[in-house]
Amino acid sequence: MSAFAWLKLCTQPGRLTLGKGYSMGLLRAQEVLEARREALALAQEGRERALCANACLIARFLRKRGRRAYASGAAVLEALTVEQIQDLAGRWAAFCREEDPGLGTERGRLETLKKAWSTRRRNGCGGACSGRSRPCPQRRG
Repeated sequence: MSAFAWLKLCTQPGRLTLGKGYSMGLLRAQEVLEARREALALAQEGRERALCANACLIARFLRKRGRRAYASGAAVLEALTVEQIQDLAGRWAAFCREEDPGLGTERGRLETLKKAWSTRRRNGCGGACSGRSRPCPQRRG
């Protein structure tokens, strides 16, 4: 991981200014889960899930003068068109890819790393000491 990526990881997530007082930022994992649950409650058919999910995410990441621009995903669906929701969701996804360092490695290299980090048992050591546990020796002095 580069030094720049490490600094981004250790500092407060950035925000992207959109103009007219609007900005967007990264979401915590809990916020994404809440948006997903809200979207499942809003969607009446399977085909509606993607639109409802994007609306619920927008309700959480879009800010106007530091406060949430919309109270819920339903409010986003009432206020914006499908094209506006798609545009905002796409811009946020691109912002997340840019802002969040992630692994940034190609698939082949990632598979190599996963194999190297494997915790499979090896011959001669079953992953634990085979001797019986004994109390620690008493300290002298």
